[in-house]
Amino acid sequence: MDDKKKKTAEAVGGTAAIAALAVVVASWHQIVAYLSSLSAPLRAPLEKLDWAHFLANVDATIYFMIGLSIPISLFFLIGIIYCVERLKVIRKKEAEKHDVKVEPAFEAAKGGGDRDLAAHWEKVQSMLGSQNPNDWKQAILEADTMLDMILDGLGYRGESIGEKLKRAEPGEFKAVQDAWDAHKVRNQIAHEAGFQLTHHEANETIQRYRRVFEEFYYI
Repeated sequence: MDDKKKKTAEAVGGTAAIAALAVVVASWHQIVAYLSSLSAPLRAPLEKLDWAHFLANVDATIYFMIGLSIPISLFFLIGIIYCVERLKVIRKKEAEKHDVKVEPAFEAAKGGGDRDLAAHWEKVQSMLGSQNPNDWKQAILEADTMLDMILDGLGYRGESIGEKLKRAEPGEFKAVQDAWDAHKVRNQIAHEAGFQLTHHEANETIQRYRRVFEEFYYI
């Protein structure tokens, strides 16, 4: 069923529930009169608190309870239908808001890699081979930029890399934990003043990025 048909079905369901509720409200006096007619045999004994006489009119009591249950059941049925229809609308809006994984913007060049990203990756490796700790940090920042580009290319949408990674499923993104771990180091570099990074830690972080990039044949 396409979106247009779904919207039409939701509109019809919501309109039907509201119309049914309006009928109950408009017919409320008739419903009250109906219940009064059913309870007529019981009012006299109840007013006099003559419980013996009340119990003697078991048939009238049963009819009264059955008659009372009909409008109550109808009322709750209308309420359930209305709530179900509203829940469908809410769930659809939530899905539109959160499920923003789309089709890849381009195909991963399996076997050949992406030339621009491959050149970028060579730059990352060159900086990692430096003796300057600031170059190691810059290498991680550059690799994180590559990760962002690749996530966009794979169709993950979000305001940040963290939001994009939250939408990745392990079944379709095996190295997602490597991506998380590497991105956390990047955040420490970007947001923690005086963050100390050893060459061993830098190498481990870059290797995590490598596993992500190699999974999708970008390097």
